[in-house]
Amino acid sequence: MVIDMKIRLGYVSISKTVDLTPSRNVTYTNYLQNHDLNKIDEIIKSNLEALSKLLDYNIKNNIHFYRLTSTLIPLATKDDVVFDYIKPYKKLYDKCALKIENNNMRVDVHPSEYAVLNSTKKEVVTNTFEILKYHYNILEALKIKNKVIILHVGSSVLGKQNSIKRFINNFNKLDDNIKKTIALENDDKIYNVDDVLNLCNTLSIPFVLDYHHHICNHENIDIDFDKVFSTWKDINPKVHFSSPKNKTKKDFRSHHDYINSDDFIAFLNLIKDYNYDIDIMIEAKAKDDALFRLVRELKYKTDYKFIDETTFII
Repeated sequence: MVIDMKIRLGYVSISKTVDLTPSRNVTYTNYLQNHDLNKIDEIIKSNLEALSKLLDYNIKNNIHFYRLTSTLIPLATKDDVVFDYIKPYKKLYDKCALKIENNNMRVDVHPSEYAVLNSTKKEVVTNTFEILKYHYNILEALKIKNKVIILHVGSSVLGKQNSIKRFINNFNKLDDNIKKTIALENDDKIYNVDDVLNLCNTLSIPFVLDYHHHICNHENIDIDFDKVFSTWKDINPKVHFSSPKNKTKKDFRSHHDYINSDDFIAFLNLIKDYNYDIDIMIEAKAKDDALFRLVRELKYKTDYKFIDETTFII
């Protein structure tokens, strides 16, 4: 039986092609100097307008998969900076939401390294709850139906197994609507594919495979792709793909500006016999430029059937 697997490529938050940023920020230090909520209001409007224009760029270039910046709203998770970042900007959110819905664009989020659900520090866990609520609120304001918030397992203080137990305990304290959005990703140092897959199965949540992280932290593990992909129920499985900055031990974990197309093709050869359509997030410093360079190389090196600028069949 011949299986046609559809691959969609996406990029992260900022385009290198157009001069727009939805990530303008106000530092907490600057805010404490003058408590200027008007400045925050100005930046929120600027960021949402930039997001709207970036969505236009994605639509015109048939980019169907996009990771939203985590810094769309400055200082939103600081408990002593109180403002409504949803209702006053409803028209701007709605404008973005309409573009996402009408063009069937997949949009998700990946909170920063400050989100550590299994930390041994109470204040970090409390802040993580706020970070997750913030990301949920943004996805809700954008009317994302299949909400996905990607987390790493996090800390390994007191050992890996104790840390996994802490993760489960704190996960179970989350609001049910937030629990339904969480997907877990393997990391490059501590929690390997087997660790995360087992945890995802325990919690009945999806697993985001980061293949570069797996290469960094694999301990001779062979990935059971069917088990990985089957953790996704209502939406295509998601994979992260990046290339190492260089081959030295120091820089191997860091992301290169671009994607090594030979390595990418080799990865697709590993998964091509599975009956899943896959969305692959390109994690490269050159953002959309890296995505389109990869596409040009794939067209030269393979016979993949391209449906549009970022989607193809293998």
